[in-house]
Amino acid sequence: MAKVAILGTGISAFGAASRLKSEQTDVVLYDKNSFHGGHTVSLKYKEGFTFDIGPHVSFTSDTRIQEMLAANVDGQFDTHDYKFTNSWKGHWLGHPAQTNLYGLPPEVIVKIIADFVEQSGKQVDIKNYEDWLLVSYGRTFAEQFPGQYTFKYHTTPARNLTTDWMGPRMYRPKLEEMLHGALSPITPNVHYIQKFRYPKHGGFSAYLSKWAATTHMELNHEVVRIEPKLRQVAFKNGRTTGYDALISSLPLPELVKLIPGIPREVVSAAERLACSACVLVNVGVGRDDFADTHIDYFYDLDVIFPRISYPHMMAKSNTPPGCGSVQVEIYFSPKYRPFVGKPEDYIEPTIRDLIRCGVLHEDEKIVFKDAVYIPYANIIFDHDRAAALKRVHDYLDEVGIQPCGRYGEWGYFWTDDSIKSGERAAEKALGRLGKVSS
Repeated sequence: MAKVAILGTGISAFGAASRLKSEQTDVVLYDKNSFHGGHTVSLKYKEGFTFDIGPHVSFTSDTRIQEMLAANVDGQFDTHDYKFTNSWKGHWLGHPAQTNLYGLPPEVIVKIIADFVEQSGKQVDIKNYEDWLLVSYGRTFAEQFPGQYTFKYHTTPARNLTTDWMGPRMYRPKLEEMLHGALSPITPNVHYIQKFRYPKHGGFSAYLSKWAATTHMELNHEVVRIEPKLRQVAFKNGRTTGYDALISSLPLPELVKLIPGIPREVVSAAERLACSACVLVNVGVGRDDFADTHIDYFYDLDVIFPRISYPHMMAKSNTPPGCGSVQVEIYFSPKYRPFVGKPEDYIEPTIRDLIRCGVLHEDEKIVFKDAVYIPYANIIFDHDRAAALKRVHDYLDEVGIQPCGRYGEWGYFWTDDSIKSGERAAEKALGRLGKVSS
């Protein structure tokens, strides 16, 4: 049988392996870690807390993916109404903030709506995300809310971003919706996510458990060299493997470093691809009644984090009985905001700001705290991305390597996107092998 080597054991890699199960292929997944999961891994601490690598949930409307994931956990998942809030200068607003202005100072609401009305009569040539925000919301809201959040989350001003990543993520309201949200604390839910599913036990990584149990994996296999002409991969442990088709979910800047003799312009293109890094500060609290949402957004620049989530609100099994948990995201990027210090340096500033923002009490009983550095977090859609990505992908296509996943396709992927990305890579690999898809 033809051998298909898959680099990585995240959800896109398993998506590729799942697609190949019905084919006459020998599929092996390789991972540098001693565990599987990639960015879908759930960190399980001896103190009884479980934290995912970021707030992972499944909200796909694709019934095929829904059924696939449900089967992977034997139907043991909970369905939640997704709840969000927003914090701005001590005021807590519903979500999205642009249709939930109620509670802001009257003069701020008046300025936001006046700018919105004024902007609606202007014609603007949209060259970047900043232009889009101004056209969609008016200057005051654009600058004070998504503009500041963008700087904290994407690590660069909105003018440095394109609009290619947006999809349904940013809701553009009508004047009537803004007025209603300014006058009433009760508004229709216009967010693109209404409900989500989450496993009852094991964290989000439980969705991979059945795939992992039935898939050939080789862990502790860090790739040090890929020889496309020889169709061979070499590992740090001294082993090598041949392949007939190669699928990779590795981050593109890391992948190109592994190929000897790669053209300099391809390496240069990969270096221009921007991605944020993240420090996750995980906090366990000695009570579970401090949150009634799943995610909160923070727009103020003097608050260290742009977003926090509450794992105990995803599943009770994520914390010991009677305890709650908070996960805080703090973003950096080699290109725009280099990381400095150690992950643990950010624990106390995080707890300080959680208290200052009213999430936790001054005398809160903190029963657990930890910080983890994630070198690859979210793709940054700056103006270098499109051309650089095409050059890298064109080269990989020439040498027969199929990239997949968020860091292989270099896209803003959700769970279902990642699974489908792996499936597409598998289809392409089959095409290279001369096989007919079943």
